[in-house]
Amino acid sequence: MRGKASMLGAASGAVAGLVAITPACGNVGVGGALVIGFVSGFAGLWGVNGLKKILGADDTLDVFGVHGVCGILGAILTGVFNSPNLGGPSAVADWTTVAMIAPDAYVIGNQVWTQTKAVLITVVWSGVVSLIAYKIVDMTIGLRVNEEDEREGLDITSHGETAYSR
Repeated sequence: MRGKASMLGAASGAVAGLVAITPACGNVGVGGALVIGFVSGFAGLWGVNGLKKILGADDTLDVFGVHGVCGILGAILTGVFNSPNLGGPSAVADWTTVAMIAPDAYVIGNQVWTQTKAVLITVVWSGVVSLIAYKIVDMTIGLRVNEEDEREGLDITSHGETAYSR
């Protein structure tokens, strides 16, 4: 994107692929894993450079752009590449979340919908619990330090030491 390859970009791309394959690791074949990893590299790039700007997010370390976006993508694509027709193991009969019409029929669309519902529930749950945690921290010790402490450096103002010489 900027005319030169960077180690940060390579590391972020590798992490994006690893994050995306984590939800699917026991449920997809090699081909599906490669596709998920490839697609997640671009999804992570979009999450870091596009979505962050759209949302106006203060995500200094690009955690949501890489981990959030690619984790969601990997969880949803698990429903696609779990199909035995695409090299996946299909469904286990005693799974409670499996979306099947008959014991030996795998329906990709049904499983993708099941995966999407699980992602939405996780996003809502995480959002509510995070909001409660943020409110508790804000009411007790506050979410931010004052501007003068930030300018001085938190190593000195909070810990009484310097990490780097100036």
